[in-house]
Amino acid sequence: MIAARLGERWGPFIRLLAPLHDQALLTARRLCRSSAEGDDLFQEAVLRAYEKLPTLRDPSRFRSWFYAVLLSLHRGRSRRAFWRRFVPIADLIAAGDEPVGEDGRQGEEERQRAERASRALAGLPAVQREAVVLHDIEGFSMQEIAVMQAVTVSAVKTRVVRGRTKLRACYRRWGLGPRVRGAASGAAAAGTASGSEALAEPIGSSTTGMRRETS
Repeated sequence: MIAARLGERWGPFIRLLAPLHDQALLTARRLCRSSAEGDDLFQEAVLRAYEKLPTLRDPSRFRSWFYAVLLSLHRGRSRRAFWRRFVPIADLIAAGDEPVGEDGRQGEEERQRAERASRALAGLPAVQREAVVLHDIEGFSMQEIAVMQAVTVSAVKTRVVRGRTKLRACYRRWGLGPRVRGAASGAAAAGTASGSEALAEPIGSSTTGMRRETS
């Protein structure tokens, strides 16, 4: 009987999750220091959301509801594993990636940008990192993030602004200040060392430069 009940709930849950599965998985990876850690976070979020599915009153709100579950778990992990911020990023980047370009230099440059972006984002408080990743990489609106983080739109804006300010300061310490524009998408790969990079060229208040790092 228990198995039958689980089966009855699993089908509807999968149908709700399917449209946002890939994006939510990438978000989890970007919030974490490595793909493996992000995958683990996502899987935990799926299980937690499945357990809590009966509390979802309006299926049309599943997207924001699921992200709220994901962010809650991410915050808990950040509190429990604060020391991970100081683990050398090289230990967390997947090894064995195929070189890009004729001599492999392009792949190495992308890896370094991903490392810098990941390290910079890792230094932010969890709620600021979430706001920056969701808004400047994922493209969620301030209103959507406010629902996910269960705060006001004003609070989200403050988190994004403060997060960007800290990211700029981080890059300046690395001697990249004059070229820093945003800070997020090298972390798009956080752990994958692929995808668009961020953090390079003067930042400013807009989000247009948050998606890449140029040399």
